[in-house]
Amino acid sequence: MTVLITGAARGIGRRLHDLYRDEGRPVIGTTRGTPEGPDWRRLEVSDPASHQALAGDLAGRPVSLLICNAGIYPDGSDALATGFPAAIWADTFAVNVTGVFLSVQALLPNLRAAPSARIAIISSQMASSARAPGGSYIYRASKAAALNLGRNLATDLRPEGIAVGIYHPGWVRTAMGGPAADISVDDSARGLAARFEALSLGTTGVFEAWDGSPMPY
Repeated sequence: MTVLITGAARGIGRRLHDLYRDEGRPVIGTTRGTPEGPDWRRLEVSDPASHQALAGDLAGRPVSLLICNAGIYPDGSDALATGFPAAIWADTFAVNVTGVFLSVQALLPNLRAAPSARIAIISSQMASSARAPGGSYIYRASKAAALNLGRNLATDLRPEGIAVGIYHPGWVRTAMGGPAADISVDDSARGLAARFEALSLGTTGVFEAWDGSPMPY
């Protein structure tokens, strides 16, 4: 059954795409740019029309695993007194939260067509209300909203046999995480893939890290 990954052009999404491809699994990666080949599609996750086009293209194709990976982190260096403009709040929520919802909504027929379908939402430990070291207000709030969205989707989709998990990918050495981050892209992707395989209706709504560690809400 097909795996579909949003935001797969680089970083963790790209490594997940290549991992599934190398295993011989049907996988579709989405990108905001030009698709690279037959297993790629263009998707701007903040644009409802783009989701509608993707859904039309994939009509009738079962999707067994939807990985909502696309995300942005534009406020890491903003100062409280002068930063965090309203436009950045809107843009970040459009990608990190609304983009997740639109992806699930658009591909719901494809997920319903696959037995034991699963949805994986990439959030962050920065979503946790138990961890509040300050700063990065926009990103933290958006990832907290994505966590809340995932938990509620898990409740509503359980009767349909669709499991939902929310995941912290680790602090990863990517363009977003920076070179001083803790783990490699490969370690994160392989750990996440194992978590996705373990996801079931028995664990739906879970919030955990790439290595299986439970994350505090």
